[in-house]
Amino acid sequence: MSNEQESFMYRAIRTAALASLLTSVAAVAVTVPAAAADKTFSVGALNPVSGAGGTYGTGMQKAIILAAEEINAAGGACGTRIAVVAEDTQTSPEAAVLAAKKLVEVNKVQVVMGTWSSGVTLAVMPITTAAGVPLMNTSGAPAISTEDKEDLVWRFQATNGRFGQAFSEIAALRGFQRPATMAYNNASGLGNTEGFEQAWTARGGRLVSKVVYEPKQASYRSELQQILAANPDVVVMGSYLPDTTIILREWFQSGENPDLKWIIPGWAANEKLVEALGPEVTAGIIAVDSISNENAPSYARFGEAYARATGEPAGANVYAAMTYDMMILWGLAMQASCPDLAPRAINARLRAVDDPTGEAVYGFAEGKAALEAGKTINYEGASSQLALDEYGDVTPDFSLSVITDGKIVRERVVSLGVK
Repeated sequence: MSNEQESFMYRAIRTAALASLLTSVAAVAVTVPAAAADKTFSVGALNPVSGAGGTYGTGMQKAIILAAEEINAAGGACGTRIAVVAEDTQTSPEAAVLAAKKLVEVNKVQVVMGTWSSGVTLAVMPITTAAGVPLMNTSGAPAISTEDKEDLVWRFQATNGRFGQAFSEIAALRGFQRPATMAYNNASGLGNTEGFEQAWTARGGRLVSKVVYEPKQASYRSELQQILAANPDVVVMGSYLPDTTIILREWFQSGENPDLKWIIPGWAANEKLVEALGPEVTAGIIAVDSISNENAPSYARFGEAYARATGEPAGANVYAAMTYDMMILWGLAMQASCPDLAPRAINARLRAVDDPTGEAVYGFAEGKAALEAGKTINYEGASSQLALDEYGDVTPDFSLSVITDGKIVRERVVSLGVK
């Protein structure tokens, strides 16, 4: 790409982002005490509003804004108002890098929240880390943990390895004996299927075939035939919605192995997949996704606000609960770090407000009051109990759902028991 082209792209993104900024800042401009009126902390919402993650990105962005409104309505964190600057990753590492640079260098945000897709998060990490800006994500690749050398990256989604463990547990529960895997060739796709293979072989099982495929192809017949030739009883996918749609359509049209079952991550096996292929093609597909902390008061609070703001149930977007928790947890860490609101100082307090020995709290105002009273707190999130480990990762529970008559029906909850 020439310097002129890059400059043009940067100006275009900057112009689009300005409109997004005006909208986002207005959305969180709630009344706060006069003492906090001139104190603002800038948060970057970097979400997949378009591209493969577009089904979720708008809700993820809205959840960050809702949490910021909650913080501002409680007088701010350490008397400081939260302002949200929003950008679209386009679910593309290249676009995400440009957007992240703008957020850090132009908008001077002090934390970035909400990257989705491991390729995007891994591409953005060097930019945020170099600037000393913490990054909160919903991505699964193991490399996100190992490459985070400064403890500045926080994951609110299950790792791909833990997804793989859940796939293995579900395959065993269903009695499958001859699994195969198909993986989109990126960190997330490979991480899911490699995590499954590791967990499955630890059980004494083996794979009959495994295929890695390249993205954005018009057809995957060759890769599919390689899988079908091994006569598996189930195919475990590390995939996204567009490629999953093509693969399943071509499998169904082939007429081969009509009894074959599929285990697919929930971000690919969703209502959009059923809409694209119809109930006959998708019947019996097993969808696996992390699930929110549905019995917690924090989830009830989030769900009510989300439904009011979007007209959709909170359960329709599991990632929105994650981004909501990012903002609430960060606000509580700001309060705990007060009066030092340097990003690294706040970052160092994140585990302190998620302390399993502390008093359970389920919202910002409640947590702020407990901190002001000198108490140790444990924020129980809407997305999970959090329980951030040494890598800044969480372990939510998982849903085993089956597509039946065009509906995604949850059959059971699978817990890995790793907290």
